[in-house]
Amino acid sequence: MSTQHIVSAFDRDLEGAQAMVLKMAGLVENAMSQAAQAFETNDLELAHKVRGNDKVIDRLDEDIKTNCARILATRSPNASDLRTVLAVMSISSNLERCGDYAKNIAKRTTVLAETRQIDGVPAALRHMQSAVASMLQDVLDAFIKRDVDLAENVRARDYEVDEMYNTLFRSLLTHMMEDTHNITACMHLHFISKNIERMGDHTTSIAEQVIYLVTGEMPDDDRQKSDLISQSKPDELSRT
Repeated sequence: MSTQHIVSAFDRDLEGAQAMVLKMAGLVENAMSQAAQAFETNDLELAHKVRGNDKVIDRLDEDIKTNCARILATRSPNASDLRTVLAVMSISSNLERCGDYAKNIAKRTTVLAETRQIDGVPAALRHMQSAVASMLQDVLDAFIKRDVDLAENVRARDYEVDEMYNTLFRSLLTHMMEDTHNITACMHLHFISKNIERMGDHTTSIAEQVIYLVTGEMPDDDRQKSDLISQSKPDELSRT
């Protein structure tokens, strides 16, 4: 087998892995949008659909990991190509978690259908979700274009999402203190807001992987965080 043929086959493998990630990203974007819509319109059928479709995202993540492992085992990639494979695996993991959070929001939507409405909170959640969706769209563009500046921009915008979360968290506490009948609804709404905030964190991690992919170095400065309870094991907090 000629060296050129081996190189061409390797390029196809890399392109295939990246194409799978973009397909997965499309499914995750759709899940996020549908989860938000189901919550806003109290559409329990759509919420159920989001929960069911998460299995497709999970399977795609597994397929990506399997393909990447095969590439590493059989192709002996150079430094640049190795970064691509590692970045694809990391991006896939972050997207899979975003899919899980969309599923969690759909679960909460089903429960919230039987609780009282909390004024102002749906609009705040809509604004927060829109900001994260915009970040995800931009970071995927940054990945496709290998655009470090755009990835850095996404990374910086995570602070804004944290600020939205903090504001909403304080608002929910106020509602609970003013009327104990609000506690159940507010607790579920808090988990939804935390899920959205964590989507922002995972989108930011994707931005860092894009920077690593292009430059060969992870950002060495800690990004500014504004999450009031960022030390409370957020993955465990939201994995319900």
